[in-house]
Amino acid sequence: MDKFRIQGGVTLEGKVRISGAKNAALPILCAALLTPEMISLKNVPALRDIATTLHLLKQMGVEISQDGEAVELTASRVHDRVAPYELVKTMRASILVLGPLVARFGEARVSLPGGCAIGTRPVDLHLKGLQLMGARINIEHGDIHARADRLTGARIFMDLVSVTGTENLMMAATLAHGTTVIENAAREPEIVDLAKILTEMGADIEGAGTDVVTIHGVNSLHGAAHSIMADRIETGTFLTAVAATGGKALLTHTQGGLLDAVLDKLEEAGAMLTQHEDTIEIIQNGRPKAVNVRTAPYPAFPTDMQAQFMAMNAVARGSAMVTETIFENRFMHVQELRRLGARIDIEGNTAMVHGSETLQGATLMATDLRASASLVMAALVATGESIIERIYHIDRGYEGIEHKFAGLGAKIERVAG
Repeated sequence: MDKFRIQGGVTLEGKVRISGAKNAALPILCAALLTPEMISLKNVPALRDIATTLHLLKQMGVEISQDGEAVELTASRVHDRVAPYELVKTMRASILVLGPLVARFGEARVSLPGGCAIGTRPVDLHLKGLQLMGARINIEHGDIHARADRLTGARIFMDLVSVTGTENLMMAATLAHGTTVIENAAREPEIVDLAKILTEMGADIEGAGTDVVTIHGVNSLHGAAHSIMADRIETGTFLTAVAATGGKALLTHTQGGLLDAVLDKLEEAGAMLTQHEDTIEIIQNGRPKAVNVRTAPYPAFPTDMQAQFMAMNAVARGSAMVTETIFENRFMHVQELRRLGARIDIEGNTAMVHGSETLQGATLMATDLRASASLVMAALVATGESIIERIYHIDRGYEGIEHKFAGLGAKIERVAG
């Protein structure tokens, strides 16, 4: 397996281009199943999860043409409505083919998903919503088997806020007979991006980005062209890394409005931020100040930025509490950060981080996608050499992260395993 070798102690400075958002691209790729006409996408990031999704769609019969960050998909000859375990186990987002397949073809068989081991993320919300829309669902040999002659509109109340649940049911509802109302819907910008392309395809959607989304079903959808939104988590990761090293950088092809809660916390830590239409400049003079963070559904502080802020707090001035309310097993990076000398105490879902002037390089093991990013950040700040193993996690969600950090002056290289 590949590893990262990092020589720490370098202040990050320069310019970095932010890629398209993985969490927007994945449902939008699956939305191609809703129409036999071509879907043309730009700003699609080159990530392991994207490659897995394209492989899954191609296996189903979707014709795919790819040229760099441009992808064209045509689902006019779908012959297989199965998402097998060998693909789904590596990426939970594979569940997003369920709604489009049932809506357009009346049947889908999707293996129960796997993915990051950061906590329980049940698919019950997806299944309950589809059942309310008239789907017949059985769990057979570890697979979800869903059937429906045609889905019908329904009022669906989400017991828990679920991004993929909202996306799956939105896509399913576009071709349902009648009106579907999703209450307690997720409000993330990725939901809005999905709604944009669905609307461009002919769907009738109101309220995306609020907690009540209304979808008036139509008989068919058509082709469309769309550019994937910027990755707000990659944006936040690089901003936080620059702050942790006391550096300065210009981030391009991104928008600050996608992550207000993160920017507020960075300013609280002492960072000076300047935003323009598609750029964010950050200047951090000296060590950041430790800041308390508490994760919660959007628009609050994102769980996907918790590990990065813990890494920043580990080298900040003072002490701060980091509270995780979304996933019950998302402090796995703490033990690895301690190997660098970070002083972190955990009690329940709260970590108390006591900032240190320096960390020391060590051999670390990545445990999940965002934890991997926090370990890279901490290794960049630490003195001496660090080795980060099992970096396939980071390849799932960050496009060429070592090249982007190197462009900011980091001494980081990928070593073949």
